[in-house]
Amino acid sequence: MAETNPLTEYFEKNKGNLIHKWMHYFDIYHRHFARFRGQPVTIMEFGVYHGGSLQMWQHYFGRKARIIGVDINPACKKFAGKNIEIYIGDQEDRDFLRKLMKKVGPVDVVIEDGGHTMNQQLHTFEEVYPHVTKHGVFLIEDLHTSYWKSYGGGYRKAGTFIERVKDFIDELNAWHSHDGESFAVTDFTKMTRSMHIYDSIVVFEKDEVAQPYHKMTGKPTIGEEVYVEGKYVKL
Repeated sequence: MAETNPLTEYFEKNKGNLIHKWMHYFDIYHRHFARFRGQPVTIMEFGVYHGGSLQMWQHYFGRKARIIGVDINPACKKFAGKNIEIYIGDQEDRDFLRKLMKKVGPVDVVIEDGGHTMNQQLHTFEEVYPHVTKHGVFLIEDLHTSYWKSYGGGYRKAGTFIERVKDFIDELNAWHSHDGESFAVTDFTKMTRSMHIYDSIVVFEKDEVAQPYHKMTGKPTIGEEVYVEGKYVKL
């Protein structure tokens, strides 16, 4: 029997504040967030809305979790409470984001569910991601807006978050570049263990990443050469 997803269960039984989510998100959340449950972690969500998701995260992560909500609407201040902090500001404003991260310190999990315009998404990722802890997670959702003109998107349009993700794939693999500066190792390369791409969501999992290496063990069984990196090498 499949394990019950505690987030889906909470959502379906929710009688608290309003939560609005695409239903396939819950399995993605649980897959990447489960290891933080019950731990003294800091969780930050952009996009407070009616406050229901903050209550859900508090229930899911447990009493040791510090929950931070960020929204542009001053009315969201009323959702502050025990272990829940609310900060008001425009996530497109880099100065606000820098001051925010300086004030709140490192975060373990970021859920980016804010305004969903291209500048909001890109600025938030660029300013906040470096402050995610060594083994933390940055999850950005509702990326279908990268295809919607009303949010500044468009199919294969330059400057959307989805198009930036394609560059990140290159950066993730930059250790293997033979083209010099045009395909160089970046800070992103050194701090990102993996990227997980789903319908409307990308999850970035952090770590300290060293240059990968390979080696051989055992004895050759076909001749005295092996095929390595596009050429035969004599043993």
